[in-house]
Amino acid sequence: MYAIFRRELASYFTSPVGYVVAAAFMVFNGIFLYVNCLFAGTSNMSTVFQSMFFIILFIIPLITMRLFAEDRHNKTDQALLTSPVNVGSIVCAKFFSALLLFAVCLTAFVIDGIILAFVGSPDWGVIIGNILAMALMGSSFIAIGIFISSLTESVIIAAVVSFAVNMVISMVDSIASTIPWDSLKSLVASLSFQSRYANFSLGIVSFSDVVFFLSVTVLFLFLTDRIVDRRRWA
Repeated sequence: MYAIFRRELASYFTSPVGYVVAAAFMVFNGIFLYVNCLFAGTSNMSTVFQSMFFIILFIIPLITMRLFAEDRHNKTDQALLTSPVNVGSIVCAKFFSALLLFAVCLTAFVIDGIILAFVGSPDWGVIIGNILAMALMGSSFIAIGIFISSLTESVIIAAVVSFAVNMVISMVDSIASTIPWDSLKSLVASLSFQSRYANFSLGIVSFSDVVFFLSVTVLFLFLTDRIVDRRRWA
Protein backbone atom coordinates (compact mmCIF):
# COMPACT_ATOMS: atom_id res chain seq x y z
CA MET A 1 0.00 0.00 0.00
CA TYR A 2 2.79 2.44 0.90
CA ALA A 3 4.52 1.88 -2.43
CA ILE A 4 1.32 2.74 -4.31
CA PHE A 5 0.73 5.76 -2.08
CA ARG A 6 4.28 7.01 -2.70
CA ARG A 7 3.97 6.46 -6.45
CA GLU A 8 0.67 8.34 -6.68
CA LEU A 9 1.91 11.21 -4.53
CA ALA A 10 5.11 11.53 -6.57
CA SER A 11 3.09 11.54 -9.80
CA TYR A 12 1.39 14.79 -8.75
CA PHE A 13 4.74 16.56 -8.68
CA THR A 14 6.36 14.92 -11.71
CA SER A 15 3.54 16.44 -13.77
CA PRO A 16 2.05 19.96 -13.70
CA VAL A 17 -1.11 18.79 -11.88
CA GLY A 18 0.14 19.13 -8.31
CA TYR A 19 1.70 22.54 -8.94
CA VAL A 20 -1.34 23.88 -10.82
CA VAL A 21 -3.73 22.72 -8.10
CA ALA A 22 -1.64 24.16 -5.27
CA ALA A 23 -1.03 27.44 -7.12
CA ALA A 24 -4.72 27.89 -8.00
CA PHE A 25 -5.75 27.22 -4.42
CA MET A 26 -3.20 29.68 -3.04
CA VAL A 27 -4.11 32.41 -5.56
CA PHE A 28 -7.85 32.28 -4.88
CA ASN A 29 -7.26 32.05 -1.16
CA GLY A 30 -5.04 35.13 -1.33
CA ILE A 31 -7.68 37.06 -3.28
CA PHE A 32 -10.42 36.17 -0.80
CA LEU A 33 -8.16 37.00 2.15
CA TYR A 34 -7.34 40.42 0.75
CA VAL A 35 -10.93 41.31 -0.19
CA ASN A 36 -12.72 39.91 2.86
CA CYS A 37 -10.16 40.52 5.61
CA LEU A 38 -7.25 42.84 4.79
CA PHE A 39 -9.22 45.33 2.69
CA ALA A 40 -12.27 45.08 4.95
CA GLY A 41 -10.12 45.57 8.05
CA THR A 42 -11.23 42.44 9.92
CA SER A 43 -9.52 39.27 11.14
CA ASN A 44 -12.71 37.21 10.85
CA MET A 45 -12.01 34.57 8.18
CA SER A 46 -15.53 33.07 8.00
CA THR A 47 -16.22 34.64 4.59
CA VAL A 48 -12.89 33.39 3.26
CA PHE A 49 -13.74 29.83 4.21
CA GLN A 50 -17.24 30.08 2.74
CA SER A 51 -15.87 31.48 -0.52
CA MET A 52 -13.28 28.70 -0.81
CA PHE A 53 -16.12 26.13 -0.84
CA PHE A 54 -16.75 26.95 -4.50
CA ILE A 55 -13.06 26.80 -5.41
CA ILE A 56 -12.92 23.25 -4.06
CA LEU A 57 -15.62 22.28 -6.57
CA PHE A 58 -13.10 23.05 -9.34
CA ILE A 59 -9.89 21.98 -7.61
CA ILE A 60 -10.73 18.46 -6.45
CA PRO A 61 -11.73 17.04 -9.87
CA LEU A 62 -8.22 18.00 -11.04
CA ILE A 63 -6.77 16.02 -8.14
CA THR A 64 -8.88 12.89 -8.62
CA MET A 65 -9.42 12.72 -12.39
CA ARG A 66 -6.36 10.60 -13.19
CA LEU A 67 -6.25 8.23 -10.19
CA PHE A 68 -7.93 5.25 -11.87
CA ALA A 69 -8.82 6.60 -15.33
CA GLU A 70 -5.19 7.13 -16.32
CA ASP A 71 -4.22 3.59 -15.31
CA ARG A 72 -7.03 2.18 -17.45
CA HIS A 73 -6.11 4.41 -20.38
CA ASN A 74 -2.42 3.42 -20.21
CA LYS A 75 -3.30 -0.26 -19.64
CA THR A 76 -1.26 -0.30 -16.45
CA ASP A 77 -4.25 -1.16 -14.28
CA GLN A 78 -3.90 -4.89 -14.93
CA ALA A 79 -0.39 -4.94 -13.52
CA LEU A 80 -1.67 -3.11 -10.46
CA LEU A 81 -4.71 -5.35 -10.03
CA THR A 82 -2.68 -8.55 -10.36
CA SER A 83 -0.16 -7.44 -7.75
CA PRO A 84 -0.26 -9.09 -4.29
CA VAL A 85 -2.15 -6.13 -2.83
CA ASN A 86 -5.86 -6.20 -2.10
CA VAL A 87 -8.15 -3.77 -3.86
CA GLY A 88 -9.03 -1.96 -0.66
CA SER A 89 -5.38 -1.08 -0.10
CA ILE A 90 -5.06 0.21 -3.67
CA VAL A 91 -8.14 2.42 -3.28
CA CYS A 92 -6.99 3.73 0.11
CA ALA A 93 -3.46 4.44 -1.17
CA LYS A 94 -4.82 6.53 -4.03
CA PHE A 95 -7.30 8.26 -1.72
CA PHE A 96 -4.68 9.22 0.86
CA SER A 97 -2.27 10.50 -1.79
CA ALA A 98 -5.00 12.84 -3.08
CA LEU A 99 -5.97 13.82 0.46
CA LEU A 100 -2.37 14.67 1.32
CA LEU A 101 -2.09 16.96 -1.71
CA PHE A 102 -5.31 18.65 -0.61
CA ALA A 103 -3.93 18.96 2.94
CA VAL A 104 -0.87 20.74 1.52
CA CYS A 105 -3.25 23.26 -0.07
CA LEU A 106 -4.97 23.78 3.29
CA THR A 107 -1.73 25.06 4.81
CA ALA A 108 -2.61 28.32 3.03
CA PHE A 109 -5.07 29.03 5.84
CA VAL A 110 -2.30 28.77 8.43
CA ILE A 111 -0.36 31.36 6.42
CA ASP A 112 -3.53 33.50 6.39
CA GLY A 113 -3.70 33.36 10.17
CA ILE A 114 -0.06 34.39 10.51
CA ILE A 115 -0.61 37.34 8.15
CA LEU A 116 -3.71 38.45 10.05
CA ALA A 117 -1.84 38.20 13.35
CA PHE A 118 0.24 41.20 12.22
CA VAL A 119 -2.84 43.37 11.69
CA GLY A 120 -5.35 41.95 14.16
CA SER A 121 -6.19 39.09 16.50
CA PRO A 122 -7.39 36.09 14.50
CA ASP A 123 -9.28 33.37 16.36
CA TRP A 124 -6.98 30.37 15.93
CA GLY A 125 -9.60 28.03 17.34
CA VAL A 126 -11.96 28.97 14.52
CA ILE A 127 -9.18 28.75 11.91
CA ILE A 128 -8.06 25.27 12.99
CA GLY A 129 -11.68 24.14 13.26
CA ASN A 130 -12.38 25.34 9.73
CA ILE A 131 -9.27 23.64 8.36
CA LEU A 132 -10.46 20.39 9.92
CA ALA A 133 -13.95 20.95 8.47
CA MET A 134 -12.57 21.63 5.00
CA ALA A 135 -10.42 18.50 5.27
CA LEU A 136 -13.52 16.46 6.14
CA MET A 137 -15.55 17.95 3.31
CA GLY A 138 -12.62 17.64 0.92
CA SER A 139 -12.25 13.97 1.78
CA SER A 140 -15.88 13.44 0.75
CA PHE A 141 -15.37 15.21 -2.59
CA ILE A 142 -12.15 13.25 -3.15
CA ALA A 143 -13.90 9.93 -2.49
CA ILE A 144 -16.64 10.89 -4.96
CA GLY A 145 -14.04 11.93 -7.54
CA ILE A 146 -12.11 8.67 -7.15
CA PHE A 147 -15.34 6.71 -7.63
CA ILE A 148 -16.07 8.59 -10.86
CA SER A 149 -12.47 8.10 -12.04
CA SER A 150 -12.88 4.35 -11.55
CA LEU A 151 -15.83 4.30 -13.97
CA THR A 152 -13.98 5.57 -17.05
CA GLU A 153 -10.63 5.44 -18.81
CA SER A 154 -10.85 9.06 -19.94
CA VAL A 155 -9.21 11.60 -17.63
CA ILE A 156 -11.20 14.42 -19.23
CA ILE A 157 -14.53 12.65 -18.73
CA ALA A 158 -13.62 11.89 -15.12
CA ALA A 159 -12.84 15.58 -14.49
CA VAL A 160 -15.95 16.92 -16.24
CA VAL A 161 -18.33 14.45 -14.60
CA SER A 162 -16.76 15.05 -11.17
CA PHE A 163 -17.18 18.79 -11.62
CA ALA A 164 -20.80 18.33 -12.75
CA VAL A 165 -21.55 16.17 -9.72
CA ASN A 166 -19.91 18.74 -7.44
CA MET A 167 -22.05 21.48 -8.97
CA VAL A 168 -25.21 19.44 -8.34
CA ILE A 169 -24.09 18.93 -4.74
CA SER A 170 -23.60 22.70 -4.37
CA MET A 171 -27.16 23.25 -5.62
CA VAL A 172 -28.84 20.87 -3.16
CA ASP A 173 -30.17 23.73 -1.02
CA SER A 174 -31.69 25.43 -4.07
CA ILE A 175 -33.19 22.16 -5.24
CA ALA A 176 -34.65 21.48 -1.80
CA SER A 177 -36.29 24.91 -1.70
CA THR A 178 -38.34 24.07 -4.82
CA ILE A 179 -39.82 20.85 -3.36
CA PRO A 180 -43.38 21.34 -2.11
CA TRP A 181 -43.46 18.32 0.21
CA ASP A 182 -41.92 19.09 3.60
CA SER A 183 -40.69 15.58 4.36
CA LEU A 184 -38.94 15.24 1.00
CA LYS A 185 -37.61 18.79 1.26
CA SER A 186 -36.05 17.99 4.65
CA LEU A 187 -34.54 14.79 3.28
CA VAL A 188 -32.92 16.53 0.30
CA ALA A 189 -31.75 19.46 2.46
CA SER A 190 -30.06 17.02 4.85
CA LEU A 191 -27.76 16.01 1.97
CA SER A 192 -26.44 19.55 1.57
CA PHE A 193 -22.66 19.84 1.78
CA GLN A 194 -22.75 23.63 1.70
CA SER A 195 -25.04 24.16 4.69
CA ARG A 196 -23.12 21.62 6.78
CA TYR A 197 -19.82 23.25 5.88
CA ALA A 198 -21.30 26.72 6.58
CA ASN A 199 -21.89 25.61 10.17
CA PHE A 200 -18.18 24.93 10.58
CA SER A 201 -17.19 28.20 8.92
CA LEU A 202 -19.27 30.04 11.52
CA GLY A 203 -17.54 28.18 14.35
CA ILE A 204 -20.36 25.68 14.96
CA VAL A 205 -18.98 22.15 15.30
CA SER A 206 -21.68 19.50 15.03
CA PHE A 207 -21.04 15.80 15.56
CA SER A 208 -23.72 14.97 12.99
CA ASP A 209 -21.90 17.06 10.35
CA VAL A 210 -18.63 15.24 11.06
CA VAL A 211 -20.37 11.86 10.80
CA PHE A 212 -22.06 12.94 7.56
CA PHE A 213 -18.79 13.77 5.78
CA LEU A 214 -17.05 10.65 7.07
CA SER A 215 -20.01 8.51 5.99
CA VAL A 216 -19.96 9.93 2.46
CA THR A 217 -16.21 9.29 2.26
CA VAL A 218 -16.49 5.68 3.42
CA LEU A 219 -19.50 5.02 1.17
CA PHE A 220 -17.80 6.15 -2.04
CA LEU A 221 -14.52 4.45 -1.20
CA PHE A 222 -16.49 1.24 -0.69
CA LEU A 223 -18.27 1.71 -4.03
CA THR A 224 -14.90 2.31 -5.72
CA ASP A 225 -13.56 -0.86 -4.14
CA ARG A 226 -16.50 -2.82 -5.57
CA ILE A 227 -16.06 -1.36 -9.07
CA VAL A 228 -12.32 -2.02 -9.17
CA ASP A 229 -12.67 -5.49 -7.64
CA ARG A 230 -15.26 -6.43 -10.28
CA ARG A 231 -12.81 -5.39 -13.01
CA ARG A 232 -10.05 -7.36 -11.31
CA TRP A 233 -11.94 -10.60 -11.82
CA ALA A 234 -13.46 -9.71 -15.19
